[in-house]
Amino acid sequence: MPTPSPYESALGGDLAGLHPQLRSYFAAIPAGRHGVGRGSFDRVGTPRRWLWPVLALLARDGVLFPVWEHDVPFLVVNRPGPAKVDAVRRFQFPAGPLDMVDAIGVDATGLYDRLGRSGRLETRLHAHIVAGALHLDSGRVFVHLLGRRVPVPPGCAPRVRLEERFDDDDQRQHVLVTVTLPLIGSVYEYAGSFRYSIESGDGPA
Repeated sequence: MPTPSPYESALGGDLAGLHPQLRSYFAAIPAGRHGVGRGSFDRVGTPRRWLWPVLALLARDGVLFPVWEHDVPFLVVNRPGPAKVDAVRRFQFPAGPLDMVDAIGVDATGLYDRLGRSGRLETRLHAHIVAGALHLDSGRVFVHLLGRRVPVPPGCAPRVRLEERFDDDDQRQHVLVTVTLPLIGSVYEYAGSFRYSIESGDGPA
C-alpha cells in the first residue's frame, strides 16, 4: 500500500471532501513520477517597498522575493520524498527567473512546511477542507539555527494562509497565499491559476 501524502496524513487519510481535480495534487505522488503545473500568477510580492531589503535576504534562500509584479508565468514541480513533498515554484519575472523552494511534511504533531533551500524556516500548518477547496493556516513558526529549533514569538511571527481550489468554468486550479504580520497586516501575497498533471521521471531541473 503506498505511503500517504503529508496532506492525506494530516486530514486523517481522507481527501474525499476535495474537488476531484484537486485530489491528484494533494494525494501521494507515485515513485518515479512527479507533479507539474504550468500557469500564471495575477500578482506576486508586495507593494510595501520598505520591506524589500528584508525580502532580498529571504530571496537568497528561495523563500520570498522583493517584487510587486503582475501576470507572472510560473512552473511548479512537486517531487515525492520520505514523508514529504519537495516543491519548486519557478517565477518568470521580467528581470529573470527565481525559484521558491519548500518541503511539506508530516510528523507526530502534524503538518509542517520547511521553507527555502536550507529549510531553516519552519511553520506548522493546520489543514481543513471547505466546499471542495483545501485551506492551510499557519500556527507556530520556528527558526533552525546551529542545530537548535528556536520558536518565533507569536507577537512577531508571520501568519500564512493558503487556499487551493478548482474552478470548473476555466478548468484550472487556483491558488491564493497571503502572509500577514501582527500590527502591520498584509506583507506578501501571490495569487494565480494553473493546470496540473502527474508525469513520469524526476521533472524539469
